[in-house]
Amino acid sequence: MNFYSVRDLRTTQKAIWEKLEQDGEVVITNNGKPSALLFDIGDGDLEETLKAVRQAKAMMAFNSMRGKAAEKGYMSDEEIEAEIAAARQEE
Repeated sequence: MNFYSVRDLRTTQKAIWEKLEQDGEVVITNNGKPSALLFDIGDGDLEETLKAVRQAKAMMAFNSMRGKAAEKGYMSDEEIEAEIAAARQEE
């Protein structure tokens, strides 16, 4: 997997798009931390790709809630709602 900074997006766009086409994905970093993931959809279906990404994000949020619940033994209704709101905010 290839990593490029936000600055690279401005200065080496062609190289990034070529790598994206070649490898299928690249990571964009901001201040050295992964910030975005670019996928090459190619001839694929945009709606199906978006659906798969959203399902993965929902599963990550669910696993986060399960982990916190396991640590505390429970989660309050407010914490559950906050986790759901945070996951929806990222979409």
